[in-house]
Amino acid sequence: MRVLIVGLGSIGSRHLDNLRVIDRSVHVTVWHQHRKPGDGGHGGPAADCTVYRLEDAIQTKPDAALITGPASRHVEAGLALAEAGMHLFIEKPISDTLNKVDELLRLCRERDLVLMVGYNFVFYRPFQIMQQAIMEGRIGRVLSVRAEVGQFLPEWRPASDYRQTVSAQSQLGGGVLLELSHEFEYVRRLVGEVKAVSAELGHLSDLEIDVEDTAEVILRFTNGAIGSVHVDMTQRPARRICHVVGTQGTLTWDGSTHRVGFFSATTNTWSELHPAGRIDVNETYMKEIRHFLDCVRRREPPKIGGEDARRILEIVLAAKRSHQEQRVVEV
Repeated sequence: MRVLIVGLGSIGSRHLDNLRVIDRSVHVTVWHQHRKPGDGGHGGPAADCTVYRLEDAIQTKPDAALITGPASRHVEAGLALAEAGMHLFIEKPISDTLNKVDELLRLCRERDLVLMVGYNFVFYRPFQIMQQAIMEGRIGRVLSVRAEVGQFLPEWRPASDYRQTVSAQSQLGGGVLLELSHEFEYVRRLVGEVKAVSAELGHLSDLEIDVEDTAEVILRFTNGAIGSVHVDMTQRPARRICHVVGTQGTLTWDGSTHRVGFFSATTNTWSELHPAGRIDVNETYMKEIRHFLDCVRRREPPKIGGEDARRILEIVLAAKRSHQEQRVVEV
C-alpha cells in the first residue's frame, strides 16, 4: 500500500512512526503542503519520499492519505486528494468551519472512498468498557454526564513555542473547543445525540494566543439527559475526568490513572470495571491507523466517519454561537 501524509507536525510524525511499526512495507510519501524545498521541511527518517506540490503528491499514486495539518486546511486538501481517488484519514477536527464539509462527504460517498476522522478515544479501552456498561443497562437510564479536561498549553508540547502552534492561532483552527473536541466525541458516544447547546467561553488567561482558552458547555441530549463539558488550556496540574449518572448507578473515569469505577445502586457498593494502571496511549493511535488501513483494504466503513465528525463540529460551532449570541442553540 502507498500512503501520503499531509503535514508533519507532532501528530503527523506520530502517525509516520506508527505506520512503520504496523507495516514496514507501506510506501510513505510526505507532502509539505505549505513549504518549499530548502526552507527546513523534511520527510523524516521513515519517509520514502518528500514532495512540496499537490501534483507531485498525486504522481506518487497513493492509495490513501493521512491529513494531519491545521484544521483550517483539512477540507481543501481532502477535496483535492479525494478527487484523485485517495481514501482519507483526517485528524480531528474534520475542519474549523462547515464550509465545503458536505461537499467532501458527498465526494467520498460518490467515489466509494473511506473517510475516517482521528478521534483516537474510540479505541481507548476504558471508554469501551463504560460504553458497554451503559449499553447493558448497568447504571439504568442515563440522567447526566460531566466531562472535564484541562492542561496548561505551554506544557502540551514542551519542545515547541506554544504561541506558534495550531492550538494558539485562530487562522489555523485553534482554540480549546476544537483542539479538545475529543470530549464532545466521547460524551456523545456514551450518552447519545445532542440536540441543544449553551456555552460560555473566553480567553481568560495571560497566554499569548488569539483564541479561547476556557469553555464551559451545557448539553441537552435527545434522550432527555443533560451534560456539562469543561475544557481549558490553563489548568495545572493536568486533569481529565468523566462522571456518568444513571437511575441505577454511576460510572466514573480518571484519565490520569485510567481507572473506571462503577457504583451500583442495587448493592450500594463501588467496584472497578477497569483498574488503575499504566496505559500506552500511543496504542490508541496505533489501533486507529490499523483500523483505517483495514477499512481501506476491505472497503468497510470506519468506526468514526465523516458524518460523526461533522456532527461533533456542529456541536463545537453551536457552543461558539451560543456564547456570541447569549442563547441556547439547537443542533
